[in-house]
Amino acid sequence: MTELKKNKWLLADDHSIVRQGIELLLTDMFPDAEVVHASQLHQIQDVLQNHSIDFAIFDAQFPDGNILQILSECKKQNPDLIILIFSSFEEEQYALKFIHAGANGYLSKLADEETLQQALMSLSTDGTYLSDTVQKLILNSLQNPASQNPLNRLTEREKQIAQLYAQGLGNLEIANELDLKQNSVSTFKKRILEKLNLKTTLELIDFIRKDNLTI
Repeated sequence: MTELKKNKWLLADDHSIVRQGIELLLTDMFPDAEVVHASQLHQIQDVLQNHSIDFAIFDAQFPDGNILQILSECKKQNPDLIILIFSSFEEEQYALKFIHAGANGYLSKLADEETLQQALMSLSTDGTYLSDTVQKLILNSLQNPASQNPLNRLTEREKQIAQLYAQGLGNLEIANELDLKQNSVSTFKKRILEKLNLKTTLELIDFIRKDNLTI
């Protein structure tokens, strides 16, 4: 019996123009490819339950959540599923987090069409796509495990305060919550921003939320 060729793709992104662009590229490269679309996080699991998907291209952030919330579960349900994260999140800062959660590759949305083609071909033939940047990140993480997550630079108290900022609390509220003086909270915030190479509270909030609040 002839083995069926694996070529069914799930494109999950809340912007239809992104999905349409990838589909055009896919069907040009693989004329027999079947393509299924999802525009929200909760739709992804529905599609995976109802379709036999071989390859998936996921955005990182959706209106109803972050792909990290379901990535591990997707791989548990379908261990053979090949997943590429195609995101605007900074590659050096976030790629390893998605790969450790089960993704087979990461590609920035800033990549040109040729690089996207290379990534799709690599997924199809090798089951993975690791850019030069990601390969360096993986090597660095093996040599220096503490560098994997910038939040590891923070003390437990600093992590706690960063979490409260991400929840929307201000200096006075955090001071009351932790029984600290307001100027102490300001000092902690200054240290947190310096350690994470951030400049403003808004950048900190965005950083923590993108990190899926795992600190």
